[in-house]
Amino acid sequence: MKDPRIVFFGTPDFACTVLQALIDGNYQVVAAVSQPDRPVGRKHVIMPTPVHALAEENSIPVLQPEKLRQETDEILAYQPDLIVTCAYGQIVPDTILQYPQLGCVNIHPSLLPKYRGGAPIHHAILNGDDRTGVCLMEMVRKMDAGRVFACHEVAISEDMTTAELEVILKEESIRIINEELPRYIAGELEGIEQDEEHVVLAPNISREMEQVRFAKEDVNTAYNHIRGLIDWPVSYGVLEGRRYRFYKAAKQIKAHDHTPGEVLGYENGAMNIAAKGGIIKIYELQPEGKKPMGADQFANGAGRSLVGKVFE
Repeated sequence: MKDPRIVFFGTPDFACTVLQALIDGNYQVVAAVSQPDRPVGRKHVIMPTPVHALAEENSIPVLQPEKLRQETDEILAYQPDLIVTCAYGQIVPDTILQYPQLGCVNIHPSLLPKYRGGAPIHHAILNGDDRTGVCLMEMVRKMDAGRVFACHEVAISEDMTTAELEVILKEESIRIINEELPRYIAGELEGIEQDEEHVVLAPNISREMEQVRFAKEDVNTAYNHIRGLIDWPVSYGVLEGRRYRFYKAAKQIKAHDHTPGEVLGYENGAMNIAAKGGIIKIYELQPEGKKPMGADQFANGAGRSLVGKVFE
């Protein structure tokens, strides 16, 4: 099919990269489907989702059903030949999946079957992986379980944050659209079934997952925990009932006899916290009720009073 009618499904900033690649590639995007706009910030101002805003900028009609299965007719009225999704946020019902002549495909930022779910980039960093990627895959009813048509692999450096990895994966998503989607439309890609024995889930980050627990995590686990939640939702430690969010960190592998979680002091712009097998160096943090600040600034205020005290 030379110029298929595409309906795009997506919601957050990452999905905008894929929608923009379709627009830049002169694909015929006839509509965009996004989650409903939600209140944002302390004032609860209703803000358009990133995909909603981008679609409007490009005069693409936007649909935002609260429950997708209840508004399928309005979507299918655009007569899509192909549906492309990326980080939409709802299960797509069979009535939509079965409609397009060219099927429904998803851009997923992991090497499937590893990291099915809503937070694959976070989990790759949290687990200390040294590689991940982006897949072009078939949309089916089961989450991220369809056949895989193409994958682009990328390396993860030891100190990379989730925010930094996301930038790289956005670039690979553009390559998937530019290089692999035309081959898929032309029928040149044979889908490969995923190995169910190797499935790893990547659920959304819960509030409970944000806390770094130095008493239970070794230095590598704690470091991966911190960099895995930068720049969202940001991890924190608890000391004497107060939260301290960690925005920038490093690790030092080092033998010591300090209690894990103990604040050892300040050196070269970092707060040093003992961990099992080493030291976590916090360069930027946010004390509860304050704005983010460098460790030097924190040390010149209330920070030095924490030396010798222990994070949970």
